[in-house]
Amino acid sequence: MSAHDRLVGAATLKRLRLSRGWSLADTARAIIAAAARLGQPLDASATSVQRSVARWESTSVPTPPGERYQLLLAHIYVRGSTGQHCVGPGSDFAELLDAFAHLGESERRLLELRSLLIRTATDAGGGLLALLGPTTRRDMTEALTDPTTADEGLLVGMRSAIREANEQVGSVPFVRLQLLLAPVVESCQRLLDGPVPDPLLPELRSIAAQAYTLAGRLAFETRDDGASRTLYSRATDTAGLIGDPWRRAMVHMSHALVTLYSTSGIDAARSLVDAAVRDARAGTSITVRARAHALQAEIAARAGAERHAQAALSLAWYDMDGLRNSDPSSSSFSPAHLRGFEGLCELYVGDPTTAHDFFAHSAHALAAPRERVQRSIVTTDQALARIKLDEPLAAAELLHECIDTASDTGGRVAAIRLRRARRELRRWRGETFVADLDDHLIDSLGQ
Repeated sequence: MSAHDRLVGAATLKRLRLSRGWSLADTARAIIAAAARLGQPLDASATSVQRSVARWESTSVPTPPGERYQLLLAHIYVRGSTGQHCVGPGSDFAELLDAFAHLGESERRLLELRSLLIRTATDAGGGLLALLGPTTRRDMTEALTDPTTADEGLLVGMRSAIREANEQVGSVPFVRLQLLLAPVVESCQRLLDGPVPDPLLPELRSIAAQAYTLAGRLAFETRDDGASRTLYSRATDTAGLIGDPWRRAMVHMSHALVTLYSTSGIDAARSLVDAAVRDARAGTSITVRARAHALQAEIAARAGAERHAQAALSLAWYDMDGLRNSDPSSSSFSPAHLRGFEGLCELYVGDPTTAHDFFAHSAHALAAPRERVQRSIVTTDQALARIKLDEPLAAAELLHECIDTASDTGGRVAAIRLRRARRELRRWRGETFVADLDDHLIDSLGQ
């Protein structure tokens, strides 16, 4: 981090303080009050804290706040002038994280702070508009009153809020993300029903399809299957109006995955996957096509159709090899994800040793916080491969890690996969390691 960057960070901290009308002493008192409110009283005088604030804002050699002070500042600046929580673009909280970045803080630490404050924003049912920046919040209020006032700035803010919610999967429990996304979903529906300017309709439909799809997945994860089906139906209809079929393929694939775990058999999921493949092949996104073929391979493998599964996998790898930076989809599907599908095919219709190796490689590569849920699912499948290899103790060790993730996120798919894996350990039900696993399941998931 250059000296200039550090000075920019210091100046941003000072600007934030002055925007609240605070002196150095006022800021010190606010920090001390925040610490007391959080049950973490500071062992420092107001004068000492004031000197720290001055060092952070130094115009010569600024000193970045330590982690404890970063957390306290985050709790202070996440609240706007009206007392509402706001972490969206243009908020004081977003400016604070930008200041920390300029002062040399790591991207991982900034993500941790953002995730923690998003959790805080949804405590006690509050913070429903937290993902929207102040300008977007105002624009949305005006547009809902008079849809003709909607503009591109509003749509940018709405898309940013959806992206923010999506990026928090794995870091924030699904039930909290559902709360955060609710106002965007409702606004999409009301704006589509109103006289929005015609030039904005294509982009609004794209945003709405994304919002409905994510909301459908969140409803499923929180065990509201009726709401999930309604939201996926809206997403499918809306995506069908956009133009490029790959967008509807994305909806079909998400819907297929939740259907696979919310209905008996695989016929309903297979129909959705086949529809996704048709749309993906007709669309312009190679990423979406690769993912659709991978999902088709999984369904085939579950049905015991080895040749069909291998053919679909070959198509997925062919698509993956043809990926370009200009792909219109922002999907994060990667070779690591595809190796997980390869592992599934080997697990159902191939060699469990090969399956285990694919799963291990995939889980290792899925290291980002956003990929935590997927990594847990892949690791559960890795444990199933261990069981097939007659290594139950090693499988149980893997499943302990997956239980912790399922507990933190409230993920339904992860919990279902865990229950299935536990059933495969019945032969060893009298062993201590199985009893320990059961205790962990009951303590963490109540099952």
